[in-house]
Amino acid sequence: MISLLIVAALTFSTVYANDGDKKDTKAVGIKFSEGSWAAILKKAKAEKKIVFLDAYTTWCGPCKLLQKNVFTKPEVGALFNQKFINVKVDMESGEGPKLAKKYPLEGYPTLFFIDPDGKIVKQVIGYQNPETLLSIGKAIPAI
Repeated sequence: MISLLIVAALTFSTVYANDGDKKDTKAVGIKFSEGSWAAILKKAKAEKKIVFLDAYTTWCGPCKLLQKNVFTKPEVGALFNQKFINVKVDMESGEGPKLAKKYPLEGYPTLFFIDPDGKIVKQVIGYQNPETLLSIGKAIPAI
């Protein structure tokens, strides 16, 4: 009887876990690349794309709202995933402090659009709603 309960529990947990995996694969919104800043610029150059850099901190409320309410929108993801190399960097850890010296910040979040040579094309400070972020993204010229 105990072994039957264990098998039933394992079966249920496996099915439940697999359903969770399916939800993850359907995630929409901006897909952020990971890697060193040099690797991101190299990727941008190879793909002939502008880098979209979300410069954030872990304690920033508007940064969290942007991540939760804007970057997750399907229409925002569709444009940004097609047009840009997207990356988010905590400006207080890892390569963040070094990037903060290269790209001075006046507040958080700061959204940068940077060409593959590392030059700023556009800089936007503060929370942006989905419609505004889409307008900004559409106005950035392609390489």
